[in-house]
Amino acid sequence: MIENKRPKINTKTNPAEPQKIVNKHLGHRARLRAKFRKSAAALLDYEILELFLFHLIPYKDTKLIAKELLDTFKSFEGVALAEPCNLCKIRGVGASTALALNILGEIFVRKARQHLQNANLLNSWEAVIEYCQVHDGLRGTENVHVLFLNKRFHLIADEVLFSGTVDETPIYLREILKRALELNASSIIVVHNHPSGNTTPSRADIEQTQKLSYAAKAVGITLQDHIIISPQTYTSLRAMGTID
Repeated sequence: MIENKRPKINTKTNPAEPQKIVNKHLGHRARLRAKFRKSAAALLDYEILELFLFHLIPYKDTKLIAKELLDTFKSFEGVALAEPCNLCKIRGVGASTALALNILGEIFVRKARQHLQNANLLNSWEAVIEYCQVHDGLRGTENVHVLFLNKRFHLIADEVLFSGTVDETPIYLREILKRALELNASSIIVVHNHPSGNTTPSRADIEQTQKLSYAAKAVGITLQDHIIISPQTYTSLRAMGTID
């Protein structure tokens, strides 16, 4: 995935001589690679990201790009999970680089999900929260993410069912329960993020949670929890007493 076109060849040189494309950043890149090989832990965060960007942006100074990405999105995970349209607002980042960073983000998500495989999720709450913070906490718009569980509380599937604006996502109860029935799920955990970082539930969050809990119970499905998530914290509506 190469973001920049190769520089134009100097047509004034002798056509009989082989023409070379010079990358003026090669010396710096060689030194940074050598530093990584000697001690990866010695590199600063922006240097690690800069090193990754070497392979995507070969003919630009990626130090400034890496610093601006981290300043804007705050962490490696924040960069990798940012919306492509927001990544492309950073000067020097195009569609191909945004895609590569999002692929890296998917690796982070799958790594976090590994701890949920074949586990009783109700007994693995820290792993559930860690996964949801990676999967949902850093999103720039609200998403409704549902974890579908079997009778042993093992994960059958987890899916983002709805995406909304920066501060609002309607929870469509019928669609959630329809999908749970299709998967033969016995219970569900609903997760949604607050991009503001404030995980205090709104009145609508509480009302929708209660409606979903009653509707789910009517068709033999248990709403285990509704979690509002951010990168640093979360709120459990069951712990608040919203869910019976």
